[in-house]
Amino acid sequence: MARGQIHKFYLNNKYIVLDVNSGAVHMVDRMVYDVLDHYGDKSLEEIVSIFDGVYDKEALEEAYGEINYLVEEEMLYSPENDLGDLVYNQDNIVKAMCLHVAHDCNLKCAYCFASQGNFKGERTYMSLETGKKALEFLAKNSGNRRNLEVDFFGGEPLMNFQVVKDLVAYGRELDKKYNKNFRFTITTNGVLLDEDKIDFINENMDNVVLSLDGRREVNDRMRKTIRDGGSYDVILPKFKELVEKRGTKDYYIRGTFTNYNTDFSKDIRDFYDQGFKKVSVEPVVTPEEMDYALRSEHLDDVLREYEEFSKEYIKIRKKDKDFLFFHFMIDLNQGPCIVKRSVGCGAGSEYLAVTPEGDLYPCHQFVGEDDFRLGSLDTGIENKDLREVFKKANIYNKEECRSCWARYYCSGGCHANAYYAHKDLTKPYKLGCEMEKKRIECSISILANEDE
Repeated sequence: MARGQIHKFYLNNKYIVLDVNSGAVHMVDRMVYDVLDHYGDKSLEEIVSIFDGVYDKEALEEAYGEINYLVEEEMLYSPENDLGDLVYNQDNIVKAMCLHVAHDCNLKCAYCFASQGNFKGERTYMSLETGKKALEFLAKNSGNRRNLEVDFFGGEPLMNFQVVKDLVAYGRELDKKYNKNFRFTITTNGVLLDEDKIDFINENMDNVVLSLDGRREVNDRMRKTIRDGGSYDVILPKFKELVEKRGTKDYYIRGTFTNYNTDFSKDIRDFYDQGFKKVSVEPVVTPEEMDYALRSEHLDDVLREYEEFSKEYIKIRKKDKDFLFFHFMIDLNQGPCIVKRSVGCGAGSEYLAVTPEGDLYPCHQFVGEDDFRLGSLDTGIENKDLREVFKKANIYNKEECRSCWARYYCSGGCHANAYYAHKDLTKPYKLGCEMEKKRIECSISILANEDE
């Protein structure tokens, strides 16, 4: 049987070895770390000879024995997970929806994949009737699943806030009718927030995503008002009020970094200094010809920034366990099953986006692309072949993923990023892959330091 795959790295004063197929993570000493460079290719006697004068012979023999034990227990070099022809979501259960309640926006962010809110079409708003159909569709197509996720999205959903309020009320009716539990999230730029909206959101939304890019000069370069002014000073006080009133309920303040701020750790730190404890800052994904795009020449700076911030993050977390950076969060104890770790987010199958007109798309990033229309709330899924394409876009059908050590952590990456980079769901966005691998290494090294 072919030997399985490991990945080893040194970061934040820890020597770490991952067994790719079992998911086992080992913190080792320098000697074991070095021996693994030769294990399987060299005999014990050859390894002892290689490290003569570097490590004690008895210690090397003991280390070699420990490695052998882990191999026998399939915690190192464990065999590949043979799922054959992976069958995923055979019953086409839908568990989450992104409701585009407003294809309109009161900001004009330069990098907006939604074309400043209209998704390359007319500026429209979802009617209450269409929203109710969407929630009914989700309830009826969710099988025995009780918890259902709904994200109110835009454009800017607060521009259609009465419909949001009415749909939350309708969801509570459907909870009782279908024995479900609708969990609502809203993603907002905050411009229209006021006391009443803040109170409603904090009472009814299980999660809130607050869009802001960090430091004033960074945010205002990309996230401008309709009149070309900066949005930072308009939005920040409202977000602070919302979070202060929110208590322990979930939220994220979410930014986007471009090649103008590859020093994005300063934006993360600015969020923290402003009182925000749950932070996400994402790399922009856009055609390379855009002046703000992240390109291969920026990659080294970005990876170095993740590493440097991981050191600061460890220091902050030692004093404040409530501070969370989304991309440094990783669960090594439980996590999803092997099938879920192979297929990813479930776009086009378990997760659907709904336009104001009631059309169905695989996810919010495909809305407006005619070739990716799956059907409608009235007709159901018409393009079943497309649904199957998404269901089969797993790590076993992506050549680059099959040999990548990070495949069970990233699940093959974002379908939309792959498509917009290569016009091919099975070819991962390579720049994104490299950033994701570095974030995984940082996350594991952070846990290793926190577990001391």
